[in-house]
Amino acid sequence: MNIRLQAMPQERFDRWLTTSQEQYLASRIAAGESETVAREKAERSFADNFPNRQPLATHRVWEVLDDDAAVGYIWIGPQPGLTDAWWIFDIEIEPAFRRRGFGRQAMLLGEVEARRLGAASVGLNVFGYNANARALYESLGYVTTAVQMRKDLTGA
Repeated sequence: MNIRLQAMPQERFDRWLTTSQEQYLASRIAAGESETVAREKAERSFADNFPNRQPLATHRVWEVLDDDAAVGYIWIGPQPGLTDAWWIFDIEIEPAFRRRGFGRQAMLLGEVEARRLGAASVGLNVFGYNANARALYESLGYVTTAVQMRKDLTGA
């Protein structure tokens, strides 16, 4: 295993941007938001972070490579209005490569790059239904800073 990060090539970036926004929308809906609210938030987030369909100058979208094979991606950058508090906006390892250490390595490499670029801390959001991701983040030393809860009253 020879894991490294590389800037995502433009020919894959355009497809990634569309797919990432669709996945983010689906995650917000799965977490309990209405489609209307989830769509508004997803569109706003991507418009703010990818004006003209390009990442902000301070953001990085990297492919996670094992030797030369792309096994996933990670998107990081400073939190809005801050320069030393960074955020992992999105990370995903392709299903065929999961549970083999690629996500852990990608996170660690992303942290090194964030520190190199001025980060004093890095945070992330994990949806409550994603227990595997939460376990990974906790094993890497991430701590819970907030918990949102909701109860569905329509099916009772």
